[in-house]
Amino acid sequence: MTADSTVAGVLLAAGDSDRFGERNKLLATLDGEPLVRRAARTLTDAEIGPVAAVIDPESPTVGDALAGLDIAVVENPDTTAGQATSVRRGVAWARERADAVVFALGDMPRVAPESVDRLVGAYRDGRGSALAAGCEGRRGNPVLFDGRHFDALAAVEGDTGGRAVFENADDAAVVETGDPGVRVDVDTPGDLDGLR
Repeated sequence: MTADSTVAGVLLAAGDSDRFGERNKLLATLDGEPLVRRAARTLTDAEIGPVAAVIDPESPTVGDALAGLDIAVVENPDTTAGQATSVRRGVAWARERADAVVFALGDMPRVAPESVDRLVGAYRDGRGSALAAGCEGRRGNPVLFDGRHFDALAAVEGDTGGRAVFENADDAAVVETGDPGVRVDVDTPGDLDGLR
């Protein structure tokens, strides 16, 4: 990692919404904007390189909700096999474009772009090759991975993201952001009501 390392952003936005009910939670609105678009703006408004969203091609309206943002859309037709398939798609996209990647979640609409900037700053300062945003000492999301972890991320399986890769990194660290949004996701309609 160097001070001029390129860091890409990947928004994982292909999951199902089992606990949310019949509608896709990523399309539920907060302050008049779909959750997925708010989460995408966290990355596009941060000081990073290219950004992509991994979506389920069976849910094209998620892609429609991102229209007008400077964001590539990567389709994952294997979403039923778990979140790891989206991580693999995101890594494949980022591998050709960046030295590191920040993974953010489409159901976390309150993460501040400055929290992504803090992760990137810590990475460029050499604080670690796997860095998670934290608040009050508790780990949250997004998470940044240096390219040395791309192969391990591409090998993850099941309904899991990069948690094991993060935990196995010998220089993993939590970066304090002071941002409670890094610990707030939306799984149920009640979660969303709590943000309003």
